[in-house]
Amino acid sequence: MTFKSRLALSVGKSSQWFLQTFMKGGSSLPGKIALKLDPDVLNAISKDYEIIVVTGTNGKTLTTALTVNILKQQFGDVLTNTTGANMLQGIVSTFLSDKPKKGQKKFAVLEIDEASLSKVTKYLKPSAFLFTNIFRDQLDRYGEIYTTYQMIVDGAANAPDATIIANGDLPLFNSNESVNSRVFYGFNHEEDPEVVPSSNTDGLLCPRCQHILKYNMLTYSNQGKYYCSHCQFKRPELSYQVTNLNDMTNTYSEFEIDGTKQRIEVGGLYNIYNALAAAAVAKHYGVTDENIAKGLTYDQKVFGRQEVINIDGKECTLVLVKNPVGLNQVIDMINLAPQPFSLVQILNSNYADGIDVSWIWDGNYESFAEMTIPNVIAGGERSKDIALRMKVAGLENNNFKEIPELPKIIEEIKQMDTERVFILATYTAVLQLRKELASQGYIKGGM
Repeated sequence: MTFKSRLALSVGKSSQWFLQTFMKGGSSLPGKIALKLDPDVLNAISKDYEIIVVTGTNGKTLTTALTVNILKQQFGDVLTNTTGANMLQGIVSTFLSDKPKKGQKKFAVLEIDEASLSKVTKYLKPSAFLFTNIFRDQLDRYGEIYTTYQMIVDGAANAPDATIIANGDLPLFNSNESVNSRVFYGFNHEEDPEVVPSSNTDGLLCPRCQHILKYNMLTYSNQGKYYCSHCQFKRPELSYQVTNLNDMTNTYSEFEIDGTKQRIEVGGLYNIYNALAAAAVAKHYGVTDENIAKGLTYDQKVFGRQEVINIDGKECTLVLVKNPVGLNQVIDMINLAPQPFSLVQILNSNYADGIDVSWIWDGNYESFAEMTIPNVIAGGERSKDIALRMKVAGLENNNFKEIPELPKIIEEIKQMDTERVFILATYTAVLQLRKELASQGYIKGGM
């Protein structure tokens, strides 16, 4: 390690200690300071780790948490960026915080933003990349799905010896050759019925001949056992697969991976994909099925991912939503819950949410009109937009209220006549709501 790197490491660790001790924060600033002193500091402090990078549109945070918990069962402590600081300075701060035990194999599982991946991999060399999915998301930041895919492929190419572990059910991940070797995971849980995706689905064109893809099995969106009847393009062979779906509720799912029964303590088909992705990484590193099962039963809810918060006797489930595919999966998950329940949607349009909120019109809010929902609140900085969308969907008569302010929303939740409340919120809305709930003593900490 050079003198410059040692200085950056020392100053970064000192600033991190000060901020955490006296300011109760500091997830990214120490990394920013260290990078100012030595732009190559990440390369110096990460070189002794087995690094797994998780990237993609949906599911990064929970998949990262599940992967960490599984690897812990077999290898002990695993470094990860739990604060969600997934850009370059946040990754540096993550490594600054680690205190590895001597003689222990050092693993790091890092969630990295798609647009930041190529910047991070200039200085950090992972041994594996986990690609979850690519869906239309924040067009002002990422562009169309093909642009986002190119971002992560280019990022992976900076570490050509690393293996890409990719969602094989998504056509985009099999659309062209990559510098990196690839293995695939996906679903093989039923026979081959011919299925037709919705005409509003992105990514249905064959990447080789531009004809519309066909499907023998469809999970959701454009994921499944796809093939092109015009050319030879089809889903690749899967190395890791869901072989059976046994039970799905809004709070847990039971299924089989490669014939072994597994269970996760969150609901929704989309979260089975997250569990499968984490298991695929674990199997890549030789983790036993028993340890995978132990790791998947992890029941500490990741913030904003079906996190249950009690507000004066109301069981409130907080769920992050940020794009139409994710929203529709959340709606399907909620439909598995006992009814009646109340519904709150909080919509912001800050940079981290995506400034363009037109995506709400591609969400299937009409499904809510078929459920028993006595109380509906449209809130947040863009409350008028989400109120209009929900009214068009047929929810106007469900004791409907438009309330932009979070403290007033919380007060209204206390008065609702259902025991269960689902709160859907964009990223900054989740942060703001949790901060307000923390100030009122309903949760500890705002993050």
